[in-house]
Amino acid sequence: MEPSEWTTTARPGPAPGPPAPGAGAGAAAARAYAESVARTRWGGPGREAREEDVVDLLLVVSELVTNAIRHGGGLAGFEALPTDDGLWIAVHDHSAVVPRAAYTFPTTHPGGGYGWPLVARLARDIAVDRHPGGGKTISALVPLRDRGTP
Repeated sequence: MEPSEWTTTARPGPAPGPPAPGAGAGAAAARAYAESVARTRWGGPGREAREEDVVDLLLVVSELVTNAIRHGGGLAGFEALPTDDGLWIAVHDHSAVVPRAAYTFPTTHPGGGYGWPLVARLARDIAVDRHPGGGKTISALVPLRDRGTP
């Protein structure tokens, strides 16, 4: 499978802050951590993320973490790093299996869940990276806009 124009393996650098939820954590812990990072560390002084963008972020985090738990052998780790454009998230799991729709946008619903199409609509720069020792990381940038912009 070849990556499409919306996938990349580019990563932002690390950001200081509290530790992210690790192995064994659930979707609720990952959502709480991502929301905390978006509300306290994104955008700089005087900027706040739009509420609808934070809701989109929480949906993407929920879908990716739930998929790691249900289909990836469990959550192995989670990261959320602020960038100029939004929040970069990375979900680590224990399975090297790449989601079927990873490199194409689903135009029909084959009968499974709605998670991957939702992630593809709300995030960008989606990447799936297999680890040599097993497992994979799915990462994505969820765009955030300043509350004061139209």
